[in-house]
Amino acid sequence: MSHCTYLPSIPYKIDIQQGNVVTEEMVAKLKPGMTRSQVRFTLGSPLIVDVFHSDRWDYIYRIAPKGRVSEEKKLAVFFKDDRLSHIQGDFPQPPAFSNPSPVFSVPEEKFGLPAEVDGTENGESDEKGTIDFFKENQTNFYRNNQ
Repeated sequence: MSHCTYLPSIPYKIDIQQGNVVTEEMVAKLKPGMTRSQVRFTLGSPLIVDVFHSDRWDYIYRIAPKGRVSEEKKLAVFFKDDRLSHIQGDFPQPPAFSNPSPVFSVPEEKFGLPAEVDGTENGESDEKGTIDFFKENQTNFYRNNQ
């Protein structure tokens, strides 16, 4: 029975790596406005995708040589309207996030004829007025070019 209770000490402990390996070079490639698939291509699949915070991905990397945690790095990537908006974590901010780039927005309005041309006062074009305008100008165009 004495042999069953004897356990020799184990002299070797393995190195344990957990999570995503994310380097500063990978983080430097991130730019505001990247799509989710572009971020996934650059950094890999996130370790944590929270169902309650769908606009946040977390990348965590931990290495424990011989069973002792020696390094732990975290990176949180945030999206707004499915585009990369900002990052937080243990990495320096990439140059693209330091310099705010101008954002151009397209106004949401109906495109059509100007108010002076289609006869409406507030810029909304009615379909019949637009069609009449095109027919009239098409006829004048063909008369003048013959």
